[in-house]
Amino acid sequence: MLLAIVVIVGLITADLHYNKLQGGRAVLDTLASPVFWAANLPARFSEWTSAHTQTRTQLLEENERLRRENLVLQGRSQQMASLQGENVRLRKLLNSSALLRDDVLVAELIGVSPDPERLQLVLDKGTSDGVFIGQPLIDADGLMGQIVEASSGSSRALLITDVTHSVPVQVNRNGVRAIAEGSGELGQLEIRHVSSNTDIQVGDLLVTSGLGGRFPEGYPVAVVTEVERDPGETFAHVLATPSAALDRTRHVLLVFTTRPIPED
Repeated sequence: MLLAIVVIVGLITADLHYNKLQGGRAVLDTLASPVFWAANLPARFSEWTSAHTQTRTQLLEENERLRRENLVLQGRSQQMASLQGENVRLRKLLNSSALLRDDVLVAELIGVSPDPERLQLVLDKGTSDGVFIGQPLIDADGLMGQIVEASSGSSRALLITDVTHSVPVQVNRNGVRAIAEGSGELGQLEIRHVSSNTDIQVGDLLVTSGLGGRFPEGYPVAVVTEVERDPGETFAHVLATPSAALDRTRHVLLVFTTRPIPED
């Protein structure tokens, strides 16, 4: 034992002062590696068993959870697309208001008339916001209609395509004046009392003429899509498509160019 102690002390001293056992220690570490690997086998086997012995119920539950998460993410993605589209429309609307010489108020559509015979919109702005009867309503592309009813917190607008609505217009190309009347169809206007020899063509832009004082001059109203001239008729049959997106707009502009017209 005494000899063993002396040998151990000598080896320790030689390793500390002369670093003579580095190679031997490396060999011992190499020889011990399989021992450490074998000692770690139980833990690795336990992990493998836990990963590969899940029950069918657990797998189905995890699959259902992932399916729900995927559905939620898809829904959020669709919402982002909708918000992006709305952002584009709002930018167009604000850019159009920057080109106007008049004061405007942004309003949001909150409802439509349940009566299919009446083309009306319900807006979230009312008399408390300065809205008045007869106030023009536009979007980023053109004239939409006018306010026909107003309460403190909301108002109702009549679209230009309603059968009871008409607006004085003129051909932007040559200044020919006419009256654009609603046909009852959301995407169509009728230009009545246009003489057969009047210079009006398919593709002509119709803008507000400003006559009557109801609508300010120069707002796009519609584009002529059909002109029929019958030699036996005094007037031509003219149809036009509204410039404004009457069936898609969510935000609109109320224009403060005209003064409130007193009700009878």
